[in-house]
Amino acid sequence: MILINKTKQKHNNIDLSSKSNNNYNYLSTKHTWHLVDPSPWPLVAALGAFTMTSGGVLYMHNYQGGGSILLTGVLILLYVMFTWWRDIVREATFEEQHTFSVQRGMRLGMILFIVSEVMFFFAFFWAFFHSSLSPVFNIGSTWPPEAITVIPTFGIPLTNTFILLSSGATVTWSHHSIIIRSKKQTLISLIFTIILAIIFTFFQVLEYTESPFSISDSVFGSCFFMTTGFHGFHVFIGTLFLIVSFIRIVLNHLTSTHHFGFEAAIWYWHFVDVVWLFLFLAVYWWGGISY
Repeated sequence: MILINKTKQKHNNIDLSSKSNNNYNYLSTKHTWHLVDPSPWPLVAALGAFTMTSGGVLYMHNYQGGGSILLTGVLILLYVMFTWWRDIVREATFEEQHTFSVQRGMRLGMILFIVSEVMFFFAFFWAFFHSSLSPVFNIGSTWPPEAITVIPTFGIPLTNTFILLSSGATVTWSHHSIIIRSKKQTLISLIFTIILAIIFTFFQVLEYTESPFSISDSVFGSCFFMTTGFHGFHVFIGTLFLIVSFIRIVLNHLTSTHHFGFEAAIWYWHFVDVVWLFLFLAVYWWGGISY
């Protein structure tokens, strides 16, 4: 009897330990969140950003080797961007780590990022209206300042407005197509969007080369080129965003229910559209009327 009881107790202990192990495995692997693996890229990105910033300061103060340090930092950041996002694509596509709970968190993160971008451009619009609504005597107490010839509103700016609004329509067409599982329509409409984005950038560069004023021409030139220049930079980033989404769609990385990377690119592109509308109305059209 003693032997039998000891045997039963031994089996009970084994069952309890196995159950606890099963519970541990369930808690560690069956939840809906993604516990990311250790990665070197945050540290490398921080070092690259520090190198780029230091090199930029040295370059602007004409220190020898400043340009090389700046270029090194930029290359490090570009390498980290490629490898880090490559790992994220692998986690989402091949490891299936991006569950719906994870995607909700990513959507919130993208929303907060766009809100921060709104605040970024709000600062430039604040500077523009602060200087234009109450022009100081240093610039002739008028807006635009004296000796400034503004860019015609109904030339390249209006053309670019139609181009960017059309790209917003085509990217919406592409989003609708991927939801209804029409890969061909998704790719066709996305190609149209990318082509329109490239045309917009070309006309923006053409406008800069033919501009009758420069960034150093009073506060008008500073506000104009800083605002439109950063918007053009965002258009360039958004174009790269859409090109990467196009490649991923071709490679069948995205589905009708699992395509947040593409959706984030679409949100970003619509944000670029809205900012341009405010730019056109405030900087080009309203500025032209004031003149």
